Amino acid sequence: MTPTHFAFSSMFMLGLTGLAFHRTHLLSALLCLEGMMLSLFIALSLWTLQLNSANFSASPMLLLAFSACEASAGLALLVATARTHGTDRLQSLNLLQC
Repeated sequence: MTPTHFAFSSMFMLGLTGLAFHRTHLLSALLCLEGMMLSLFIALSLWTLQLNSANFSASPMLLLAFSACEASAGLALLVATARTHGTDRLQSLNLLQC
């Protein structure tokens, strides 16, 4: 494994472990998801550069567009839960209540 592959895979795994173990606030979960998406974007961009192929050149931009949509939906949910519940702690959210 090259050092760049190791760096991006460890960056993704750090985001995944942060998402799994530090789930106290919704904002920290969203930041871990954004870190994972950023590592995927950079790895996919480097992969298309290494292949020297025009077939996969649009895939990093597509991933970046989906990441922006995910970030805006996450921030909208963060604002909505902060307004209704008064906090962004994930323990205070109950899916059975409306």
